[in-house]
Amino acid sequence: MADRKKKNFRKAQPVAHLKTITVHRHLVCRYCFRLGLYRQGLLHDLSKYSTSEFLAGARYYQGDRSPNDAERIETGVSQAWLHHKGRNRHHFEYWVDYVRLPDGHIDFKGHKMPIRYVAEMFCDRIAACRVYMGEKYTDASPWEYFQRGKNDIPIHPETAAELEKMLLTLKDEGEEAAFRYVRRRLKEEKW
Repeated sequence: MADRKKKNFRKAQPVAHLKTITVHRHLVCRYCFRLGLYRQGLLHDLSKYSTSEFLAGARYYQGDRSPNDAERIETGVSQAWLHHKGRNRHHFEYWVDYVRLPDGHIDFKGHKMPIRYVAEMFCDRIAACRVYMGEKYTDASPWEYFQRGKNDIPIHPETAAELEKMLLTLKDEGEEAAFRYVRRRLKEEKW
């Protein structure tokens, strides 16, 4: 009986994964539209439907977190993530490169992201938290998630500060105030 349930779960994974990424994409699209980022909203995460990302996502689907984590645990690397981050500028990892230090060692450095991609990252984080957390989501959730890992990532300090201000506004003042703030920042930067 347990084997049959496991087999049925595996068969359902591609459909569940498709639903998860589509709901996420539609949320980000809606949020980007609120900011006037129409093209970015329409193009957001389309690479998740590519063969290399979709098949891995379906295989490692978990429902409550990114399948990339499970792929990393099993294989040591997420090929789907490497594909994804290299094609989607709203991920700070897209903007990370290595630098050779004077002593010959290598370090990783995040470069400053254009404000329009920071705004899309803001939308992406809200949507991801909503999708994966479901009813447990609060306006504080994206900020809390960022806080847990911000000291361990090679994100440019100005980009981190910009994202944190957006997420903190969401946490402290709510969604309407946060989107007003982000729209104002987009106008100020004249991207």
